[in-house]
Amino acid sequence: MKPANSVAQTAALRRSPGRPPVPVDVIVAAALQMVDEEGAEALTLRALAKRLESGTATIYRRFASRAELIAQVVDRVLGEVELDAAAPSQLTWQESCLRAAHAVFDVLRRHKNIAPLLVTQVPTGPNAMAHQERLIAVLLDNGFPPRQAAMAYTTLGHYVLGFAMQLQYHRSVEPSNDAGFRGTLRSQFPATVAVADFLPTSLDAEFVFGAELIVRGLGQLLENPEPTRLAEAQCARRQSS
Repeated sequence: MKPANSVAQTAALRRSPGRPPVPVDVIVAAALQMVDEEGAEALTLRALAKRLESGTATIYRRFASRAELIAQVVDRVLGEVELDAAAPSQLTWQESCLRAAHAVFDVLRRHKNIAPLLVTQVPTGPNAMAHQERLIAVLLDNGFPPRQAAMAYTTLGHYVLGFAMQLQYHRSVEPSNDAGFRGTLRSQFPATVAVADFLPTSLDAEFVFGAELIVRGLGQLLENPEPTRLAEAQCARRQSS
């Protein structure tokens, strides 16, 4: 026969089943909202549990770690990327690259605080893999060798991410129209004064220009795949350091 106190404890446990489980989608949505409102660094399991009015154990039942949770948050965001309705075969590879870059950048603009989470780990969720597969297939189908297709994809992706990182801090700055200031600089920095009407540039204008520049460069690479001597020397130097 069990002691009376043991029976009482068992009965109490049966009456207290603990906190109810929280669906994965609810946890991921709350985590994304926290990142959007407070920034990536604010996303801790303890803070998230408090927002959900639950305990960290509730989250650990669904996710083994913060990294696993972040992976799903990132993939939720990438699921918002709208793939072009036109089939890849109806677009040039250049159009596919540019549209993909702009589509991802537009989503990261809506979620300005997500970019740091993309730096900490390579996205491998189902939405991320679908976008990757689509664009790499376009590059391969248009004559890019596998290594160059991989480099083209990652270069374009890192370009988008680099601009997305700036979205948290970028502020519009109007060009200076101070004639006296320009006159002071003219003798020391004549080239800068010559383009002063166009400086500083907007982040959007820079993004459009740079994306176009990358795609045009890829076109040149496709026509002449041999690396330049400078590129070979730089790769060799970095690999040896």
